[in-house]
Amino acid sequence: MPVITAPDGAEIFYKDWGGDGSPVLLSHGWPLNADAWDAAALFLATNGHRVIAHDRRGHGRSSQTWDGNEMDTYADDLAALLDELDLTGVTLVGHSTGGGEIVHYVGRHGSARVARLVLISAVPPLMLRGEDNPDGLPIEVFDGIRAGELADRSQLYRDLADGPFFGHNRNADVSAGVRDAFWLQSMASGHRGAFECIAAFSATDFRPDLAAVDVPTLIIHGDDDQIVPFEVGGKRSAAAIDGAQLLVYEGGAHGLPDTERDRLHADLLAFIDS
Repeated sequence: MPVITAPDGAEIFYKDWGGDGSPVLLSHGWPLNADAWDAAALFLATNGHRVIAHDRRGHGRSSQTWDGNEMDTYADDLAALLDELDLTGVTLVGHSTGGGEIVHYVGRHGSARVARLVLISAVPPLMLRGEDNPDGLPIEVFDGIRAGELADRSQLYRDLADGPFFGHNRNADVSAGVRDAFWLQSMASGHRGAFECIAAFSATDFRPDLAAVDVPTLIIHGDDDQIVPFEVGGKRSAAAIDGAQLLVYEGGAHGLPDTERDRLHADLLAFIDS
């Protein structure tokens, strides 16, 4: 099982598919793992790219650490992975929490290894409402997720999959298999890691990171995203990054890698190969 060792000794699992084409790194959302990217990874690798997808610490096959379940460490883990594999000219693609991870990497470590960014249904700039972020979501939203994680996380993940994540509560055409895969991946996360990641994705202020982005950036967001509303996420991130390209998927839910698979794959490939 391929892993790299982070500075604190945590093991970070990753997949490395494809050949010698330009590299693409895929960063998953909460509380999933690299398996969430399998369809996109296979598509991109088949189209000539080297594709890497890792399990964030506390998720999937990576170490379930007691400490370090916060965005600074996630970004440092990503830096360790890019350094170990000596990736240059890499396209960083992040879905949801993964979008926060990749922009925080750029803000913390710079863009010397990075050719471009893609943010999909991503959590930046800042989800949590505050005095300087009046358009964010109230703390009660995230307290409710935390309460569900502690009380019965298995049911929480089932409710997310059967409800807002894929838009199944909007009668979206999402198979039972896709929803089961969400639940299985979620249950593979560590309890503490998943719990602490809620604060990481909701309360981290990514606005300084967005200001530091100096590479071509594509932002893709559904206008019916019930997890990270477009007005909170993609619209504001696009305004914060100079020259960012914004694609709005009409009626799109949060789980675009599954609900808009073919369209997303085509848009990713066109941007990466541009």
